[in-house]
Amino acid sequence: MRRIKVSGLGLSLLLAAGGCTMMPPEDDPVFLKLSEIDSRVVRVERVIDNQGLMTLVNQLELLQEETRALRNQVETLEHELEQASGRQRSQYLDIDGRLEQLEQRLADGSVTVTADLGVLDGGTLPPGQLPLPGSSDRANYQAAFELLKQGRFQEANRALTQFLVSFPDSALADNAQYWLAETYYVAQQYERALAQFQLVIENFPQSGKTADALLKIGYSNYELRRWEPARRALTTVVSNYPETTAARLAAQRLEQMVAVGN
Repeated sequence: MRRIKVSGLGLSLLLAAGGCTMMPPEDDPVFLKLSEIDSRVVRVERVIDNQGLMTLVNQLELLQEETRALRNQVETLEHELEQASGRQRSQYLDIDGRLEQLEQRLADGSVTVTADLGVLDGGTLPPGQLPLPGSSDRANYQAAFELLKQGRFQEANRALTQFLVSFPDSALADNAQYWLAETYYVAQQYERALAQFQLVIENFPQSGKTADALLKIGYSNYELRRWEPARRALTTVVSNYPETTAARLAAQRLEQMVAVGN
């Protein structure tokens, strides 16, 4: 009988355990908790998916706007290019037509072409203009002196005159004044030469050109047949500037004057 009771007790426990395992899912707290977590995970995934989709949509709209803007810019550039091409075509046709007319006029001799040469290249020098406008006093002095060496006395005269106006304080002003007087002397304008040589002596008494200027004063008076002023100037050169070329030339002219009785 005792063995049967034990067996009955074990059977009761098995039945109890079996009752626990056969509990419906909707009453199982573990099952319910897992279901809740699963639902939350699904909702979170949906939210994440929706946010990612919105980002993609926004990016797509932005790209579409940029594409439209670029298309507008391309259309604008194409329009401007077309207009520019039209203007260039018109300008080309205009220039071509004008060249054709000029060629025709050159061919029939109705127009001639002259080179606009600078004074150093053989052109003329307008009064009041330097041979090298914008250049230094030394450069303009050298240009004027070059004109003098070429025998272009009118251009040299204008260049030296404007040099003295533009550079009155130049260290080359005494030389410029002397050569300006020389342009009148070689042109046989002895009265004007006298006045200009006299300015060398008056304005630049310490100049190395003083002896030469005094010599030319004697020469100019000689050409004007003013014997006494000529003799006085030449004698001063011999006395004040001995052992110089000017003194030697002055002495020769004095001897010539004595020989002819002047």
